[in-house]
Amino acid sequence: MSYKPPIDEKELVKQLQNERTAHQAFETLLKTYTEPVYWQIRRMVLNHDDANDVVQNVFLKAWTNLHNFRGEAKLSTWLFKIAVNESINFINKEKHRVRGDVDGDDEAMLIKNLEADEYFDGDALQKELQEAIAKLPEKQRLVFNMRYYDELKYEEISEILGTSVGSLKASYHHAVKKLTDMLLG
Repeated sequence: MSYKPPIDEKELVKQLQNERTAHQAFETLLKTYTEPVYWQIRRMVLNHDDANDVVQNVFLKAWTNLHNFRGEAKLSTWLFKIAVNESINFINKEKHRVRGDVDGDDEAMLIKNLEADEYFDGDALQKELQEAIAKLPEKQRLVFNMRYYDELKYEEISEILGTSVGSLKASYHHAVKKLTDMLLG
């Protein structure tokens, strides 16, 4: 099941791009999308406070770039794409800040973020799953989270990541196999 907003996205876009209605429409945008965008980001950066910071960046970027939105994709797809890009930027900056090495593996940093998050309320099994997901290569981790947790269709993920459906299916298959091996092997 893909994300279906309780609003008419095309009408909201018109309101967002109209100077007189933009602020009210942006409030509707925030009320509608903050939670799903938060969870998309949270699954990537793992830490609640970091996710909140990235969410703020996403909506700030959306507000400042509304004039560039052409409606070729759904508004929600555009927001999720911004969220993925901002999350990747955050993770890369954190790797650089923590290690001084942008090319390094981010698995340890993600697990450290998960362990330090006072808002993580999962049990030991959930923590083990999140640690296993953190060990996946970035693309497989993204595809797995979008497909498994967000229940997005491959076509929607393809729009967000700019990758072919076939490649996404392969990435998901490999991610599931690796997770199975890590958790049961």
